Amino acid sequence: MSRSMRFYAFNFGIPLALAVVVFLLFDLTRIDIAFNDLFYDPVTRTFPLDHVHLFEKITHKWARIIPNWTGEIAIIGALLSFLWPRLKAEKHSKLIGFLEKIKLAPVLRFATKHRRDFLYVVFAFSISTGVIHYLKGHTSVYCPIETTQYGGKIEHKEWYQNFDLLKVAGDGRCWPGGHASGGFTMLALYFVARRYRWRYSKALMYGSLALGFVYGTTRVLQGWHYMSHTFWAGIFVWLACLLTALAFYGRARLEVPVTQAPLQATDGALSRAGSLPQ
Repeated sequence: MSRSMRFYAFNFGIPLALAVVVFLLFDLTRIDIAFNDLFYDPVTRTFPLDHVHLFEKITHKWARIIPNWTGEIAIIGALLSFLWPRLKAEKHSKLIGFLEKIKLAPVLRFATKHRRDFLYVVFAFSISTGVIHYLKGHTSVYCPIETTQYGGKIEHKEWYQNFDLLKVAGDGRCWPGGHASGGFTMLALYFVARRYRWRYSKALMYGSLALGFVYGTTRVLQGWHYMSHTFWAGIFVWLACLLTALAFYGRARLEVPVTQAPLQATDGALSRAGSLPQ
């Protein structure tokens, strides 16, 4: 199997195969409900963990810090990347000297060098979030705690029963898991690491996947999602980050094995293929 075929088989084949498995195993059965039943108290008709303030604060509110700060740093880095090239030695020598003195010049040079990476993270986060919001609005799935199964007022329906391609399907906003998708957006950093063939890129991928699953599962324990919502969020965010990475970096750079030593000639040829700085 050629390198390109392996690349597509892994990056597209596995998530698409997982989508089929999740659809058959969860969406067409009652496994989701059976799993949520484990954390539901039929006597009080509540999910006990939904009322634990500390649990809610740590797993719901504080958990947003990691993806939020990452996105904000990427936006700041992208904006700063346009400043250094505008400073000319013959015109702005005093300003450049001042920036060097306060140690800001190296930051600006770093941002300029990695402009493409900062812009990629910004776009990957935005596209991933946009995809999740589109699916939420066009499937109108209600959260477990809002359904009659768990003391709510809305009948439970699967996403494919309400899906509407062109218009908002209703008021439900639970599928895919939005909170889980926030953790999964950190996968964008994995594709940046793959671009540079960083030896720990797989660890970054596993860490991002784990973060998304932790975010999603804690919301399941509180009755605000089904487990399948987390899987679907991971699948869609992975594909969004992957397609954005292909647009920014190209397959040739992303498919090079991370265990291979950097090749200067290859790096030079690939960097010259794009108009943005490395």
